[in-house]
Amino acid sequence: MLKIKKLKKNFGDAEILKDIDLEIKEGEMVAIMGPSGSGKSTLLYNISGMDKPTGGEVIFDNMDLSKLTDEEISDIRLKKMGFIFQNSHLLKNLTIKDNIILPGFKAGLISREDVLAYADEIIEKVGIDGIKSNDINKVSGGQLQRAAICRALINKPRVIFGDEPTGALNSSSGKEVMDILNKINDEGTTIVISTHDIRVAARTERIVFLKDGRILDELNLEKYDEKEVQSREKLVTTWLEKNGF
Repeated sequence: MLKIKKLKKNFGDAEILKDIDLEIKEGEMVAIMGPSGSGKSTLLYNISGMDKPTGGEVIFDNMDLSKLTDEEISDIRLKKMGFIFQNSHLLKNLTIKDNIILPGFKAGLISREDVLAYADEIIEKVGIDGIKSNDINKVSGGQLQRAAICRALINKPRVIFGDEPTGALNSSSGKEVMDILNKINDEGTTIVISTHDIRVAARTERIVFLKDGRILDELNLEKYDEKEVQSREKLVTTWLEKNGF
């Protein structure tokens, strides 16, 4: 799915990412963790094509994203990737449903009628059917993130990237969002998220720990099972403490 080789990212004289090697397999759910300033969001942006690395390769779908034009990368992000941010970044002048269908209309992969039908399907699946005609300032933060998930799914992407997708939510809404992401992953979509939240990381299949722009350690977990939530969180906490988190 994704092969990252000797990835480097500099901002001026500051080295943010230093020779990162990482492979993400089809269908995996991976969390990127690390202390503040470790480079986890920068790594996420560089492997998703939202930013260009200073050096190295980012191979996605047999293409090196670092060698593509901005227009080519934008097309890949629109048609093959989905994005969820800490804040939903929905357009204020559109309804919930209009925000969701807009990328589908722009991609043009299927007819507008099919986009609308699929939007209704995923809106119902994530439980926001009752607010799909609302303006975005008339719904809760948790509902906005559910809408953002629908927007990320509208073009049936191969991978979804999330930058602190539960960071602005309370624990209850955060759990609901992660329930949806786990279900999406179970259905085969690859998911890569950056997070500082142990509860979120414990629900992924693998955790990559960054420190000072390098991968310090990785923790491999089984697919998430809600019955094991406490033991998983304890395991992740112990592992993070060992790495000085």
